[in-house]
This record gives sequence, C-alpha cells and structure tokens, in this order.
Amino acid sequence: MEAKTNLPWVAKYRPESLTDIVAHEEIVKTLSKFIENKTMPHLLFYGPPGTGKTTTVLAAARKMYTGSKMSSMVLELNASDDRGIDVVRNTIVNFAQTKSLFSKAGDTAVPFKLVILDEADAMTKDAQNALRRIIEKYTDNVRFCIICNYLSSIIPAIQSRCTRFRFAPLEMKLIAPRLDYVVEQENLKMSEDGKQALLTVSKGDMRTVINTLQSTAMSFNEITETTVYQCIGQPTPAEMKQAVNALLNDSAKTSIKKIKTQFFNNGYALQDVITHLHDLAYSLDIPDEALCCIVSGLGEVEENLASGCSNEMQLASVVASFFEAKRICANSLKA
Repeated sequence: MEAKTNLPWVAKYRPESLTDIVAHEEIVKTLSKFIENKTMPHLLFYGPPGTGKTTTVLAAARKMYTGSKMSSMVLELNASDDRGIDVVRNTIVNFAQTKSLFSKAGDTAVPFKLVILDEADAMTKDAQNALRRIIEKYTDNVRFCIICNYLSSIIPAIQSRCTRFRFAPLEMKLIAPRLDYVVEQENLKMSEDGKQALLTVSKGDMRTVINTLQSTAMSFNEITETTVYQCIGQPTPAEMKQAVNALLNDSAKTSIKKIKTQFFNNGYALQDVITHLHDLAYSLDIPDEALCCIVSGLGEVEENLASGCSNEMQLASVVASFFEAKRICANSLKA
C-alpha cells in the first residue's frame, strides 16, 4: 500500500480483481466464464460514469494476463488520446496485427490480445467505421472492449459485433460498505448524516462518492452533511426545503428575495438549485397537473440557462412556475 500513498483515493481503492467488484454480479460471473473457457467475445460496456466499466475490464485483463504480460498484451486508449482515424489505422492496427508469443509457447493465458477503448463516445464516425473493419480482420489475434456512456453514440455496425453489457447506477446499499471501508482505512470521522449526504449526491456513481469524500476530508475535520454540501458548493436539503416552503407559501416578491439571499449570496449556482427543486417536486403532495407545471417550467429554465440567459430572469421564471402550480392546486380544491 505504501506505493499507493500519494494516489487519489479513487485510484488507491480501485478494485484490482473481479472478486473485489461490489456490483454487477451477473456481468462478473459471465466474464469469469468467458476467461475460464478462453472464449472471450468482443465487449461493449455502456452506462453512466462511475459504475465500474473500466474497473471491470481492467480486473478481467489482470485475470487473463498475469505479471509482465499485462503491458504487452493490453492496449488501453482513454479520453486523453486522439480519437481520430489515424489512431485507429496506426496505433490499433500495429498492435492488433502482431500475434501473441505466449500462445505459441504453450502458455495457459488466453491466446489473444486485448484493446480497451475507454470513453469511445469521443470517437469520430469515420474512426468507428475504420474500427469496424479492424475488429473483423483481426479477431484471431485481438479482442476489443469498447466503453461508452451512451450506447447511441456507437454505430450499429460495431454494436452488432460485440456482446453488450449495461452497467446501471450502483445502489446505495452496494456503495455504503465500500464507503465505510475507505473511511476506516483513512481513519476519518464521519457522521450518519454525512454518510447519507455522500450517498445522495453520488446518484449511483462510486467515483463521485470517493472523490467527494477525499475533498471533504482534506477541507474539514469531520464528514457531516453540512461539510459535504459545503465542499461541493451545493445547498443542503434543509436549505432546499426552506426554498420550497417560500415558493409555495410566500408572495412572488418575497420568494425571489429569500432565494436570492439564501442561495445567490452564498455562491450557489441556479442550475444546482433547479436540480434539487426538480428532485423535491416529486415528493410534494400536489395534483399531477401541478407537478407537470413545475417540472415543465424547471426544464425550460434549465434550457434557457444553458443558452446563457440571465440568472435573475430565470429565477423569476422558477417562481412563476410554482405560482401557476399553486393556482392549479387551489382550483382542484374548489372542484
């Protein structure tokens, strides 16, 4: 562990074997069977960030290629690499067209190399079309593992040549034990509400949990709900409940004034406030028509913010959406 002391925690505590991976049991079981039978197909891993796609394929690679073989048998290209057609025609082809020496020496390892294309969303369509032909041509020598966040970003011709595995967001009950382990290893003080805050902000992303934990631990003596939200620069659930209470019960002018004072003066981004309002809206006991009004209004505000519109004007639009929802609620009570 000494060599890992200065690593970011997300790298320091990354699982190194398939048995250490905390989720995706069926995927891990299937990959283990492929490796055991030496019948690995081309793979396509897709799903949200931080769900274990890269970790899983690297763990599988370590199981297939032990010791020094890993560096000569695995080619990994990630987001920092050029993804143009030249990389496909040169780097990948040069690696793919050479056969494994280990398979000729009676070695027990799998008789093919592995190319890992991480964040393949960034590949151009021309590069993907060139890759399609290479996958066909060099299947005897190489297996490809293509990793992306969105399946739709990969051309159908590549999809059809791969066995697809979807990595869903991790459940909180699977993230929590790993979080507890890191806290114990780093001798941190973490309250129960701090743990819950980390799990909530992660949205099923293990990488976000560990990175936020490290950032909070570097800035504060204890991991609490308040310190977690201060670290990531987002309003706490208590602050958001106060905002919703103002939007539903106060006048328009008072609502705008309170939210400006509470959020803008603290440096919170309106985009983050909208995200939290969207989540809270579903917990409100209001008619469906009123809920649709709020959600639709927040969506329009988010689009306008992305287009560069004024925060103050969009805040007024948020307030207007809630006031329209209140009118709908009032009319439903009269009916």
